[in-house]
Amino acid sequence: MKPGNIFEEKVQEILGLIFNSQLKDSPVLYWLAISAIILVSCLVSYLVVRYLIIRLIHAALKRTRNKWDDVLIKRKVFVPLALLVPAIVFNYLGRSIPGFPDLLLRLVYPFVLIDMAFIFDRSLSAALEIYDMYPMSHRWPIKGYVQIVKLFLYLAVTIIIVCYLLGQSPWALLSGLGAMTALLLLIFKDTILSFVAGIQIVANDLIRVGDWIEVPQFNADGDVIEIALYTVKVQNWDKTITVIPTYKLISGSFKNWRGMRLARARRIKRAILIDQTSVRFCDSEMIERFKKIQILRKYVEQKEEELRRYNQEHNIDENVLVNGRRMTNLGTFRAYLTRYLKNNPKLRKDMTLMVRQLAPTPEGIPLEIYAFSSDINWVNYESIQADIFDHVLACVPEFHLRIFQRPSGHDIKDLAPTIG
Repeated sequence: MKPGNIFEEKVQEILGLIFNSQLKDSPVLYWLAISAIILVSCLVSYLVVRYLIIRLIHAALKRTRNKWDDVLIKRKVFVPLALLVPAIVFNYLGRSIPGFPDLLLRLVYPFVLIDMAFIFDRSLSAALEIYDMYPMSHRWPIKGYVQIVKLFLYLAVTIIIVCYLLGQSPWALLSGLGAMTALLLLIFKDTILSFVAGIQIVANDLIRVGDWIEVPQFNADGDVIEIALYTVKVQNWDKTITVIPTYKLISGSFKNWRGMRLARARRIKRAILIDQTSVRFCDSEMIERFKKIQILRKYVEQKEEELRRYNQEHNIDENVLVNGRRMTNLGTFRAYLTRYLKNNPKLRKDMTLMVRQLAPTPEGIPLEIYAFSSDINWVNYESIQADIFDHVLACVPEFHLRIFQRPSGHDIKDLAPTIG
């Protein structure tokens, strides 16, 4: 005897015990009872798999020391498996009953395909999260490629289901897409551009997760927290999130601060404005006072000897200040700052370190400090920079120089008695 006949007889026997002879005279009641039994069987099979078998699997995985299997639990990779068993039970029971609607049985195959797609989707998400646990994921992010695989997965499942329901071969449907190529290219333009941009980003190592980048076009300034197929997420320093289309990074320009982190040095580049009218030659009194500055003494003595020898060799009349070579308070101040920076333990001595004079402006003479801090932490860096310029601003009057500053209300107040 066939399994279907055995099942049918058992069903008839069970239903007969419940409804007695009413089943023979009422087809509607018969099919309602059949449907109820099938639904209960599917529900029981789902509950057994979902809350017994899958829980046992999760419990076994939790006992291991590996971290990757915890990701499988977190992503619920095994949960969709609970839907496959009811589908198999429904398909078996439905085919065992003569006259069971064929349309319902045809829906089992698409349901199984969709469920398998969910399983594969969650497996890919879990694999991506496991991959992100390793440092290499910052160098070669693969989230964009995973999204591409998911896109093609659901596209393939959709084509297969449509062809199955229409009773046609998938290849016949695909062969007809040639005429729609232009339309598909238009629809998937952003996807194609982003995919190509993602390949360029990874191949050329342009950005990594954790890099600090600046993209003025999008007002983005912060750390990269995600590189996906369509977008790159940047967490700005004010904790806002800027989402940038991936292909825009390739078509535009951006600044990556990774080199600073790799070099373990951050540049200090800031200038103070010296009042031009305060610059003058050093007299003997100033020179003697400069000699008392410890880090400047040797420089002043050597410079004084060098200038004296030069002026003697060229018979310079030193009674006129502009004749020959002389020390200036601004030049001596530059020499002092250079030595001060070289003695600062928080600055890199193996990198560029200088004090330079820029072109004069209506606001004064810019005296710029160009150096590299050995501490790249933002808070510490700002503290180091502030300490340096606190000292610089405090030292300026010692060299008979003045900082340029626009007149304020305090300046006008001081001038008021004179004007009156």
